[in-house]
Amino acid sequence: MADERDSSSSAGAKPVAAMFGKMGGSTKQTADKDGKPCRVCDSFKSWRQHEAKGHSKAKKAAAAAAGAAAATGSSASSIMTLADDECPPDSQVLGRATWTFLHTMAAYYPEKADSRQQGIMQSLLTSFSHFYPCGRCATHLRSEMEKHPPAVDTRAGLSQWMCQTHNKVNVMLGKDEFDCTKVDE
Repeated sequence: MADERDSSSSAGAKPVAAMFGKMGGSTKQTADKDGKPCRVCDSFKSWRQHEAKGHSKAKKAAAAAAGAAAATGSSASSIMTLADDECPPDSQVLGRATWTFLHTMAAYYPEKADSRQQGIMQSLLTSFSHFYPCGRCATHLRSEMEKHPPAVDTRAGLSQWMCQTHNKVNVMLGKDEFDCTKVDE
């Protein structure tokens, strides 16, 4: 299985930085297809800077949270903290949660999946690659699935495919690769 470093030298391939941008530390605002700021694509810091400038419905959300706090008898600050820190999650939080979900799903996949289970898993991964909130991440996943289709016949195959796919993303982001021989430990 070729990794991203091999494909970066091929004709027409985009450099990793161009495809993913600077993840996490950048304060440059990314817009979605409608020109609205994309919290999933940006670091929390840059998204909050945009919010602080009043470019969103932050004031309405704060008023709604205060009203909810009053109605439930909780403190507005605890509700606001949850909303500010987690809703919607930034790319790093979403990425960690997504990989946790995907690896856990693979770990609980049947040892030998029947044709119905294989079709459902293939459909789930295909749908996932179309609806994942980070557009460039979704596009990358679709590309990987076209080049290296998910191994949905067994739990071991799916776990290995998931680990190898995750490692490709890790390489792109400058992170360490996981030893996929240890996926069952």
